[in-house]
Amino acid sequence: MIFTRLAKMFRLHIPMWLAWTAGLGFTAVSAWFMRFSFDPSSMATTWDAVKGAPLAVLAVTAVYFAAFALRAMVWRSVIPRLSFGQALAAIHLAIAGNHLLPLRLGEALRVTSVVRRTRVPLPDATASTITLRAADALALAGLLLVLGPGLALPRLAGAFGVLGLSLLAILGGGLFWLRRLRRAGSQGLRMPGSFAALGSLTAWLLESVVIWQAAHWAGIPISPTEAVLVTAATIFSQVLAVAPGGFGTYEAAASGMLVLLGGRPGPALAAALTAHALKTAYSLAAGGVAAFAPAPGLFGRLRLPSPAPLRPAEPPPGPGSPIVFFLPARNEEANVAQVIARMPAQVCGHPLECVVIDDGSTDRTAEAAEAAGARVVALTATHGLGAGVRRGLAEGVGRGAAAVAFCDADGEYDPAELEALVAPILAGRLDYVAGSRFSGGSRRMKPHRLAGNRFLSAILSVIARRRIRDGQSGFRVLSHHAAAAAELIHDYNYAQIITLDLLGKGFRYGEVPISYSYRTRGKTFVRLLPYLKAVVPAVLREINGAQSSTTWAANDSAEADHADASKPPSGPSAAAAAQPISSA
Repeated sequence: MIFTRLAKMFRLHIPMWLAWTAGLGFTAVSAWFMRFSFDPSSMATTWDAVKGAPLAVLAVTAVYFAAFALRAMVWRSVIPRLSFGQALAAIHLAIAGNHLLPLRLGEALRVTSVVRRTRVPLPDATASTITLRAADALALAGLLLVLGPGLALPRLAGAFGVLGLSLLAILGGGLFWLRRLRRAGSQGLRMPGSFAALGSLTAWLLESVVIWQAAHWAGIPISPTEAVLVTAATIFSQVLAVAPGGFGTYEAAASGMLVLLGGRPGPALAAALTAHALKTAYSLAAGGVAAFAPAPGLFGRLRLPSPAPLRPAEPPPGPGSPIVFFLPARNEEANVAQVIARMPAQVCGHPLECVVIDDGSTDRTAEAAEAAGARVVALTATHGLGAGVRRGLAEGVGRGAAAVAFCDADGEYDPAELEALVAPILAGRLDYVAGSRFSGGSRRMKPHRLAGNRFLSAILSVIARRRIRDGQSGFRVLSHHAAAAAELIHDYNYAQIITLDLLGKGFRYGEVPISYSYRTRGKTFVRLLPYLKAVVPAVLREINGAQSSTTWAANDSAEADHADASKPPSGPSAAAAAQPISSA
C-alpha cells in the first residue's frame, strides 16, 4: 500500500490552473527582475559569437546529447529489459516536458513513456526513476561540496542542507522500494551500483560543457572545473523550479555564480540566457522526436501495421441462408417505415430479413418499424450507434446470415441498391463492402459535411494504408465470417473502427458506388467536436490493439477498463449475450 501511494505522489495530481498560475507568475517576476541586469550589447555580442561558430554549437549539442545517452545507459543497468532507445526517449520527453510545464511536471512523462511503450510495469519504472533522479541531484550536491565550498555553501548552507537531507531520504526510500520489488519477483530488476554513481557524475561533467562554451561566447573565460561548479549550482537550484524550464531560477543561479567567479553582471546574464536557450531548443527538438521514435511512440502506432495476409475465400453460403438487413435507429419514427418499405424481398436469390435495432428511442420508432414488417430488437437504454451496430451484427450472425447488411434509418441511403453491395460477397470476391457516396450517384450533401467526409476519409486512408473513398458511409455489407469477427471497441460510432478492425484481420475490403440524399426529417446526432473527441481515441486504441496486449503495461489498461465498465463486452457474440432486449 505504501508503494502505491508513493507512485501516486510521484505522478503529482496538481490542479493545472494552479501550476500554470504559479509558473507564469514566477516567470513574469523573474523577467521583471532580470531587466535590471540585462545588457543589450553583451547579449548582442554573445549571439554574434554563437552565430559565428556553428561547428561549436554542433559540438556542444553532441556533448549534451551524450550526457542523456549516458543516463539512459545507467537506467538500463537498473532495468536491463528496458531498451536503450526507449530509455533515451523517455528522458528526452521528460526534459521537453519540464521546459514546457511548470513545477517540473514533465518528470511524470519519464515514467508514462516507459509504461506505455514497453513491458516495464509502473512500480519498476517509478521506483527506478525516483532512485536515479535522487542520485543525480545528490551527485550535484557532491560536486558543490567538493568544488565550491567557499563560493556557494556559506550563503545557502541552510537551504542546501535541508534539500540534501531530503534527497538522501528520497534516495533511501527508492532503494528500499527497488529491493522490495526485486524480492517480490520483478523480472531482471537490479540495484544501482558503482556504474550508476559514476554515470551520474560523468553526465553532469558532460552537461557542464554548455555553460562553459556559453560563458566563453559572452567573454567570461571560466575553466572547465568552474563550469562544472556553475552547472552544479544552477541545476541544484532548479530541483523545485516553479516556472516552465526553470526560467528565472536558472538565470539567477548561473549568472550569480559567474559573477562570483569574476564575470560582469551583463555578460554573465547573457551567458546564462544563451546556455538556457540552447538547452531549451535541444530539449524541445529531442522531445518532439522522442514522442514518436523509437516505435512504438508515446501515442502508439499512428497507422495499421503492414497489411495483414488476406484471408482465403470462404465457401459460398447455402441457397436458403438469409440476408439480414438491420437498421440501427433512435428516434426515427418519421423515417424508418419508408426505409423498410424500399427493401427488396430477395437479394441474389436469398431471402431478406429486416431487423431494426431500437437504441432506446423515446418516440414511436419501434411501433413504426414493426408496423412496416420489421422485427424489432429494443435495447433497454440508449447506448450509441456503435452499440446498435454491434448488436445488429450479432443478430445477423445468430441467424446464420449469408451476409449482414446495415444502413442508417434516416432515409439518406436507398436499400433498393443492396444487391450491388451483396453480390461481391456472395461471389466470394470480398468480405466487407461499403457503399461509396463519392464514387458515383447523387452527392446531395451540405458543403461542410462533404468537406469533412473527404478529409476524414483521406486521414483514414493514410491510417489504413489503402485507398478509402468514403470512410464514413452508413451503408455496408459484411460476409457471415467478417460479421462474426468484427469487434467494435466503443459505442459512439462504428465507421472507422470496423474498417480498421477488419482490415487488420485480413478481410478483403471494397467499395461500390451508391446514391445518397440528405435527410429531410429529424436531426443527425453527429457534431464535429464530440465526434472527434470520441472517435480519435478509439481509432488509436484500435490500431494499437495488438500492441497493447504485448507491450503496454497492465497498469495502463486499468483506466480503459474503468472507462468501458458500462459497455457491453467486445464482439457481436458477446454483445448478444450481454444486452437485455425486448423483441417484437
